Amino acid sequence: MKLFEWIFVMVTIAGALALPLCPKRQKLAIGMLSTLIVSFLLHAIIDSVRVMLLPSYIVALLLFMLLINQMVQWIRSGASLTSETYKKKSKARIWLRRVFILILAAFSGVGSGLLTMYFPTFKIPAPTGQFAIGTFSQRIVDESREETLSPEAGDKRELMINVWYPVEPEAAKGIKPESYPAELGEAISLVFGIPSQVFSYLDTIPTHVVKGVAMSSASSSYPVVLFSPGVRSSRFQSMTTVEELVSHGYIVVGMDHPYTSARITFPDGHAVSYDAGPKFAMSKELYQYNVEGVGIRVADVRFVLDTLEQWNANDPHQVLEGRLDLSHTGIMGHSYGGATTAEALAQDERLQAGLSLEGGFWGSVSKTSLKQPFMYIMSGETAKSLDPKVASKDKVFYPEFEPDLRHVMTNSLNDTYYLTVNGFFHQSFTDIALISPRLFTKNMSAKHNIDITRSYALAFFDHYLKGEEQPLLKGSSAKFPEASYDNEYTKSRNKQTE
Repeated sequence: MKLFEWIFVMVTIAGALALPLCPKRQKLAIGMLSTLIVSFLLHAIIDSVRVMLLPSYIVALLLFMLLINQMVQWIRSGASLTSETYKKKSKARIWLRRVFILILAAFSGVGSGLLTMYFPTFKIPAPTGQFAIGTFSQRIVDESREETLSPEAGDKRELMINVWYPVEPEAAKGIKPESYPAELGEAISLVFGIPSQVFSYLDTIPTHVVKGVAMSSASSSYPVVLFSPGVRSSRFQSMTTVEELVSHGYIVVGMDHPYTSARITFPDGHAVSYDAGPKFAMSKELYQYNVEGVGIRVADVRFVLDTLEQWNANDPHQVLEGRLDLSHTGIMGHSYGGATTAEALAQDERLQAGLSLEGGFWGSVSKTSLKQPFMYIMSGETAKSLDPKVASKDKVFYPEFEPDLRHVMTNSLNDTYYLTVNGFFHQSFTDIALISPRLFTKNMSAKHNIDITRSYALAFFDHYLKGEEQPLLKGSSAKFPEASYDNEYTKSRNKQTE
C-alpha cells in the first residue's frame, strides 16, 4: 500500500472501533468525521482511488452516514444524548453492537489488506542500459487493404503503433514519465476474465518513458525491433522488455492489430474491440482460421516496415528521419504475436532475426525453411503438454503444434534456439508478474521473472543485430537456473556466428 492508503485504512479501522464512544463524546465524533473526510481526500488526490480498497470505502461510507446521523440527532435534541439512554439497552443489543463494530474494522483492514496484497501498487524495474526512453504514437492507414471486419464497407486497414527510441538521460530529467495506459487493464481483463475495474489503477503506475524529447545523438542510427502482442492483448503488455531494449540502443515499434488485439482507441476517439471470431468443431478448421488471422497480422508487419522506410527518408514527426538502421531489423512477439513473428520471418527478408515467446506456427513457416536466426522461448507449464503421457493439455496447446515446431526448428537454414523456462506459464512473458506477484509468479520474485524475458531478448538481438558475443546464448546460466536449452532444437548453423 501507498502511504495515504495505509493512513486511510487505519482511520476507517480506528473509526469503527471508536464508534460506540461517539454518541457520548461530541468532540470525538466531529474529530473522527473530519479525519475520515481529510484522509479520504488525501488518498484520492495523491494516491488515486482503486478497487482494491473497496472494503475500506464501504466502511468509510457507513461511518460517514452514522456520524452524520449522530450529528443530526444532536442538532434536533440540542444536546448530546445522555448516558442514561445506553443503560436501558439490553446486553444482547450491546453485544450485537460490539460484534458489528468488530466486523466493520475487520472488513476494512483484512478486506483491503488482502486485495492490496494480491494486487499491489508497484514500481517497474529500471532498465539497465545507458539511455532514457522517448516515445510517440501514431495511427497509420494501409490504403491498399480493406478492413474485412469493419461494420463500414470500404474501410481501410488502420493500425495504432508506438515508437520508443533512445534519448539522453539528461534530456529526460524533470519530465513527468508516461504511465501504463488504460488499454493494458482492459487487455488483462480479457485474458484472465477479471473485471477491468480491478486494473483501473494501472494508469497511475509510471513507466520510464517520456514524450517530446529528441532522440539521442550518441549514434547516427539505431537498430530496430518490431513488437507484436498476443491475442486479446496490447502493444503495452511487455513494457519492461521494451524499455530494456530501448535503454540499450534500439528503436522499438509496438503494433496493435485491430480485432485480434484488445480494445484499440484511435486519436479521433473511435475504438476497435477484440473479436473472438467463430467457434470450430474441428481442430483443422481452427488451424486454417489462425493461418488466415496470422496472415493479416503479417501484412500489418510488412506495412509497418514500409512506413518506417518512408519515415527514414522523410519523417513528419521530425524524430526518425535518417535514424533508423533498417539493415538491422528484428521482430519479437508473444503468443499470437510470436506466431506473427515466425510467419513474418518466412515472408519478409527485411527482418534479420526473430524471437517468439511461446507462439504458434500458422502459415508458410511450417512448410518452408527460415533463413534468419530464430529463438523460441517456451514456458515450463506449457512444455508439459508436449509429453504424450500428460492427458490434460494446456489451453494454448493444439495438436498441430509439435510437428510444426519440429519442422521449423530442424529445417531452419540459420541458427535456432529453443529455451524452456521452468516456473513460467503462458502469460509470464508479459508484465503480469509485477501486477500480481502472488497470483502470477511461482518460486521466483516478480523482478526475477521480468529479468528472464528481458535479458534473453536483449542477448538475442545484441548478438544478431549488433554482432556482440552473448554468454546467455551459449548455454545454461547460473543467474537463470530455471532456463535450459534443448540440444535438439538449439543449433548453430551460420558459421559467421560460431
